[in-house]
Amino acid sequence: MIRKTPLEAWISTKIGRHAPGDRLTTMAIRAYQLDTLRETIKYARQSSPFYRNTLAGFPASQISCLEDIQRLPFTTADDIRQDPLSFLSVPQGEISRIVTLNTSGTTGNSKRLFFTQEDLELTIDFFCHGMSTLVERGDKVLILLPGDKPDSVGDLLARGLTRMDVYGLIHGPIREIAPVVKTITQERVNSLVGIPTQILALARSREGSNITKGSLKSVLLSTDYVPVAIARELARTWGCSVFNHYGMTEMGLGGGVECEALAGYHLREADLYFEVVDPTTGEPKCEGESGEIVFTTLTRKGMPLIRFRTGDIARFIPESCPCKTILRRMERVTGRWDGTVRLGSNGILRLPDLDEALFPLPWLLNYRALLSQDGENDCLGIEAYVVPGSEPKEHQVHEALKKVPVVAEGLTMGRMTLAPVKISKQNWTTTGIAKRSIIDNRERI
Repeated sequence: MIRKTPLEAWISTKIGRHAPGDRLTTMAIRAYQLDTLRETIKYARQSSPFYRNTLAGFPASQISCLEDIQRLPFTTADDIRQDPLSFLSVPQGEISRIVTLNTSGTTGNSKRLFFTQEDLELTIDFFCHGMSTLVERGDKVLILLPGDKPDSVGDLLARGLTRMDVYGLIHGPIREIAPVVKTITQERVNSLVGIPTQILALARSREGSNITKGSLKSVLLSTDYVPVAIARELARTWGCSVFNHYGMTEMGLGGGVECEALAGYHLREADLYFEVVDPTTGEPKCEGESGEIVFTTLTRKGMPLIRFRTGDIARFIPESCPCKTILRRMERVTGRWDGTVRLGSNGILRLPDLDEALFPLPWLLNYRALLSQDGENDCLGIEAYVVPGSEPKEHQVHEALKKVPVVAEGLTMGRMTLAPVKISKQNWTTTGIAKRSIIDNRERI
């Protein structure tokens, strides 16, 4: 029997449902979100120079229902990069942590995000209750995320685990495989939290494949969207349940986590309000339709964000979750809007499609896709980072690529060719950064 997500009881308490038999309902959640949304708009207009300007014509009194949020302007990553201090809503002396996120390009300002101690407490509380989905009292969790600094994500997670009498061992991102396996074995670790491609590298290593099957009962993958092929490989190798977490620093690090059904995220609805919009027009998508995830913070004090565009693609799932919760359920993120490339007049090459085709290759750890021109045709190449000592086969990569519909069509119609596979010497899996991307080097007309 699938246990109901523990987030439901947690959210019920957070929004004031304390009395025995005071059952949480969708209507109660929406009423709470509407009230806190109005408070957030009022607070942001009073306290944040950025929102004082952008929301000047949108008083909280104009929000009569949650759908009215669609009248408010979006906030973008570029807005934060241009003037992060304009988002600050408390005196700088009240800020406990500043996170700087460097731009992915060669130029441009970095994003700076500000958190009060109260904001960090909200994250610790979410980590505590979210992790109770996959671990229980007495368990040991190896945290393969940055945790060397106070209030870093690994530190906050360890503090959340402590509240449920679970021991969190902070290791940090995987640089070398052998020390990680040694810790898992000697400390009798039974759960891992880490970056998808790094955990895949651990599982496909000689040392990692020798971890006793069944000794790990759960793995939580975070910081990057998770290809189904990677989750399936980890479950097969170690005989464990593989959970998905969705979050980003802008959200306060946590946004949602899967329940035992492993069928989509249950969301942090007391702290965040989510929308799904058309990535091009910004118009709301219907329930069940894929689009760009947009969120609004409902309880953030240091740096509230209203209608922040994430660039991530997903959809709300209309059907009830097998765990029987009344919480909304969001499908696993399937990549980023900027991770798509147009081929020809109608075709679109998506990174998630390449992921599901390529990651089943037993020697692959990470890759980049490179598009160039071959005369009038598109040429698709793969640069791969592979298991050390393995013998990758080019024909296996090409056969896998042919399983991607848009690639198969291009090859059949004579509009695409496949380049020789390059093997990278750079160990992308130890950088702590997701390196998968589609690099478009085609000439622009």
